[in-house]
Amino acid sequence: MDLLPGDHGTDVDLAALADLLAGPLLPAARGLLGCRLHAGGVTVRITEVEAYAGSGGDPASHAHRGRTPRNAVMFGPAGHAYVYFTYGMHWCMNVVTGVEGEAAAVLLRAGEVVDGLVTARERRPAVRRDVDLARGPARLCSALGIDRAAYGAYLLGNSPVRLRPPADPVPPEAVVAGPRVGVTGAHDLPWRFWLDGDPTVSAYRRHVPRARR
Repeated sequence: MDLLPGDHGTDVDLAALADLLAGPLLPAARGLLGCRLHAGGVTVRITEVEAYAGSGGDPASHAHRGRTPRNAVMFGPAGHAYVYFTYGMHWCMNVVTGVEGEAAAVLLRAGEVVDGLVTARERRPAVRRDVDLARGPARLCSALGIDRAAYGAYLLGNSPVRLRPPADPVPPEAVVAGPRVGVTGAHDLPWRFWLDGDPTVSAYRRHVPRARR
């Protein structure tokens, strides 16, 4: 197992994370807070996530209408990366969760750069504050250098993109839940989770449909 800064070198913690991701969606989403994601010489501590369920049950999910070439990895197995391109310019990354064959994934919305700060700054030179380097799903991927090449990567192995358990446990009282950001369907579901008071958490914006002219 490749170690990241702060690793204690125990396979037990990684096995527990694998079990968590293979279980129910919402506990998996909460459990990703505090985990560390490493790619491109940068490590980010995850501070904000959003959960998305499978076909038919969640209209905001990319798997709502079933399996496609784009979302195929969402159907499992758990622990793989679902990376997608949005707005013609940004990459975003999800961690696949749940039982194989039932689509579910957790969007990584924000994080704190805890290693490789110089590299993250070089990738995002216009950012003035370090807390903004990975504040938002597209910014997080940009800071880590994540793109289409990470699609399908097994995050708990030794791939170029690696997910590891928290260096320090996250107390349950530090986790806050609320509605997801900017989605058009099921926007009031409290399926966004974040670390209370963390400055890297993105601002909440409820989706407002554009008026037809």
